[in-house]
Amino acid sequence: MESIVQDIKNGNIERFKMVYQLYHTKLYFYVLKCTHSAYLSEETVQLSFILLWEKRSKLSTNFNISAQLFRIAKSVMIDLLRKQQVHNRHIASMLQEQPDWHMETDITIKEELKLVFNSIEQLSPIRRNVFKLSRLEGLPHKEIARQLSISPKTVENHILRAVRQLKDSLLIISILLIRLLF
Repeated sequence: MESIVQDIKNGNIERFKMVYQLYHTKLYFYVLKCTHSAYLSEETVQLSFILLWEKRSKLSTNFNISAQLFRIAKSVMIDLLRKQQVHNRHIASMLQEQPDWHMETDITIKEELKLVFNSIEQLSPIRRNVFKLSRLEGLPHKEIARQLSISPKTVENHILRAVRQLKDSLLIISILLIRLLF
């Protein structure tokens, strides 16, 4: 295990990829168990691996990579939970100060959600199905792959492309709306 840590410290991308493959799912379910949130789990896992790579020079060869990775993830998870708590408090105080703000925001959110769902429906059938299973139902990539008889990597590719396509289409819609308003 010490050699894995040393290899990552030295910038060995192949070892890093190996660690990612070994611990991605374990880390995801660890955070999911703690937070009960697929979104927070995905965010925590991604940020943890990013931090692991960015701060690799500070890794200790006295501890195995698993312990260090899970320590990073715990720190990231706590950070994200704090940010979410601050956000929730901010929303609650805004609702107390301006009750009608909530109604205006609800209308805006409903309109935006309608645009998002319309954009989702524009995706190809398989991509739309994969995206909905992942983002709306919160299923992990392996479960989606099993249900659809495709590889987890294919699931990941569909999700990445769906997100990219949705961002592009929503950006175009936003630009058109701004032009109409001004």
